Amino acid sequence: MKPWLNAANLFTAVRVVLAPLTIRSILRQQHEAALTFFLCAALTDGLDGFLARRLGCMTQVGAYLDPLADKLLLSGTYLALAAISSVPAWFVVLVFGRDLLILGGAAALFLVARRRRFPPTPWGKLSTFFQILYAVTVLVANAMPSEPAGGWQAAVLWPASLATAWSGIHYAWQTRTFRSLITSNVVKETFE
Repeated sequence: MKPWLNAANLFTAVRVVLAPLTIRSILRQQHEAALTFFLCAALTDGLDGFLARRLGCMTQVGAYLDPLADKLLLSGTYLALAAISSVPAWFVVLVFGRDLLILGGAAALFLVARRRRFPPTPWGKLSTFFQILYAVTVLVANAMPSEPAGGWQAAVLWPASLATAWSGIHYAWQTRTFRSLITSNVVKETFE
């Protein structure tokens, strides 16, 4: 077995496959199928990290593929839910704005410091948790319209919004601080 081909990365690959199935089901308003695909994909998110740590099979491929799979699943799900008017457009803009901010910061750090590792922060993990929870409440409400899930949607929307906004601010601050440290060290080394 190749070093990058392991149980953890296979679960991540399953999430990559489940993301378009979730999105297609949402757009076709096949709500039960969308909920099932999304829950299975969310389960793989927990399993791949657990297996990577437990079995000691963390790989560079997994480090890149895991956040990509997360973004594909969550961003695609929210775009599809917005397309069928199940979530507010401003929330989707907030999620995408945060992600673009993080990508911009990562690109800046790579250009300035050639830094390639960008581990998730606790705030980023909290944001992802609430984004998944909010998506689940919306998908449950769509799949079971007779159930009183609407109240849960509203209750989870605001913590998801705050966690998403705060994690974006935190990433921006962290990137700015790191870039300042690198720039000052480069200047010192140049003139010493």
